[in-house]
Amino acid sequence: MNATNNDDDAALVRAYLTHVRVEKRLAERTLALYTLDLEKLVQQAQLAGVALRQVQNAHIRRWVAQMHSGGRSARGIALILSGWRGLYVWLGHQGLIDHNPVQDVRAPKAGKPLPKALGVDESVQLASYEKEADDPRLEARDRCITELLYGCGLRIGELVGLDATASSSARGWIDAQAGEAHVLGKGSKRRSVPVGRAALAALDQWMALRGDWAKDDPALFIGSRGQRLTPQHIRVRLKRRSLLAGLATPVHPHMLRHSFASHVLQSSGDLRAVQELLGHASISTTQVYTRLDFQHLAQVYDAAHPRALTRAGDAGGDGPARTPAVEVAPARKPGR
Repeated sequence: MNATNNDDDAALVRAYLTHVRVEKRLAERTLALYTLDLEKLVQQAQLAGVALRQVQNAHIRRWVAQMHSGGRSARGIALILSGWRGLYVWLGHQGLIDHNPVQDVRAPKAGKPLPKALGVDESVQLASYEKEADDPRLEARDRCITELLYGCGLRIGELVGLDATASSSARGWIDAQAGEAHVLGKGSKRRSVPVGRAALAALDQWMALRGDWAKDDPALFIGSRGQRLTPQHIRVRLKRRSLLAGLATPVHPHMLRHSFASHVLQSSGDLRAVQELLGHASISTTQVYTRLDFQHLAQVYDAAHPRALTRAGDAGGDGPARTPAVEVAPARKPGR
């Protein structure tokens, strides 16, 4: 493939990325992942000696097989194919191709892992943790971030989009008097979620200190230079907080969203309410938490019932052995 084709392919990718950024309003992190996936597609096409518009179904299937044999996860391949498929759909709409080479190509099947969620006690331990040696402004800010992620089930993008006050240009804000967070979620869909007392108390503490750093940026969560925090900055701070708090597993923001959903479902049993709180477009997305809820109930059963761990071959045991469970505290309502 000559240099002209290389330039043409690069121009097509740039045009498509501009389209999804402007028209679909993709988050910066999603756009960055799309960019990496499309760069990989261009590289594969170059190695095969074809332009992007000349790629065939057989090329895509070969590249998928190579990624799979190279150890790429089924989920990772599926995400890459999604990005490639979107590009070719757009090229078709532009009249630049007459077929979609990614059509009918699927990633290898993989099991669906359960989302990782903290237990209630671990979540409370993380939210309540306080390090006196820290700058009080950092401590107040990070605690408020933790309380909102766990107490409201916000996505990281929704959290960083919050402004300190409501305005016509704000992507999101918190109405402390009403006890509600107004956020802009996926697909530019707005929703309101309740904010609990613990989160509101943490918000009061942070707002009392935020002025020390505040400049022109309207963001609710800012750094010492007065600029809106990035998702990556929050991930680093939350991981640090979880390790200092003594949790066995480093915590990331989405883990607190999973924890929020799991604990609300355990206490209420209301799947539809959890769907609304999370802002899921489909109830099927929310149903994964019923599996988490059953897993929790099975652990409680194994820990509490005298016949739960009876093994086949033991007195009274005529069924398959259950894997012994660790001791689990009874479920209790989050209360946050």
